[in-house]
Amino acid sequence: MTDFAYFGQTIVNGLSVGCIYGLIGIGFCVIYNASGIVNFAQGAFVMLGGMLTYLFFSVWHVPLFLAALAAIAVVAVTGIVIERLVVRPLWDRKATMFVMILATLAVQIVIDRSTLLIAGDQPKSLPVFTDLPPLRFGGITIGFQTLWIIGGSLILIAALAFFFSKTLVGRAMRACSINREAAALQGIPVSHMLAASFALSAALGAIAGILVTPTQFTAYNVGTPFAISGFIAAIVGGFGRPFGAFLGGLALGVAQALAVYSLGSGLKNVAALSVLLIFLFLRPNGILGAAK
Repeated sequence: MTDFAYFGQTIVNGLSVGCIYGLIGIGFCVIYNASGIVNFAQGAFVMLGGMLTYLFFSVWHVPLFLAALAAIAVVAVTGIVIERLVVRPLWDRKATMFVMILATLAVQIVIDRSTLLIAGDQPKSLPVFTDLPPLRFGGITIGFQTLWIIGGSLILIAALAFFFSKTLVGRAMRACSINREAAALQGIPVSHMLAASFALSAALGAIAGILVTPTQFTAYNVGTPFAISGFIAAIVGGFGRPFGAFLGGLALGVAQALAVYSLGSGLKNVAALSVLLIFLFLRPNGILGAAK
């Protein structure tokens, strides 16, 4: 492979993983806009999406498509349970952001350890969705799973844009993101919107986990790295801006891929933190600016 082809392959790989980071970042934004909460259990939703799909498919022999749908539904319900049992009591008592972050971190740890006890510590993987030879463009190879990741992410972005602009629930969630008190005065059930935001965020995380697991692996401890990357994507995009979070994820994925290409895999995480620091110093409001 020539240097140019290898560089192009690096960019494609970076965009692929960047789409996953972007979806996770959107999950952060959805909950933050509805409640002002930064949910550091978001990575657990990604891990659970891949892990539950694996269990449904490989252990209980459910067809892959149905296994994925079942996993998304279970993770969405898990998000609602977390909101009801952990977040809602603290929210009602007007707990500080620091307390909320600690609570969601504790949820992440509990889910990680529970998964370890149930599924073990061995990495799990899923088959690719389309088992065909990869496409080749010059020296660049694009697997069909990469197309699933990129295409699925773009479809989700379009669906979310429609949901927030055209549906009653989506507009209610947007109203809560602008001013929760005013939304409550208009008769919008703000507490229900909080539960809906957790369900939607959890579903997005599960979809991201399902899309990425065939290209990597899932295990009980992959949630935290994904959560950190998604959080960085959300900050780079302008925290609270879903589309900005997706752009931030793409930027982060490409930056990490270029770091591996130029400096080796050992500096992958250094690249992620460098991107974060650059934006914090030069453009603290992110690519699209902070949500108003």
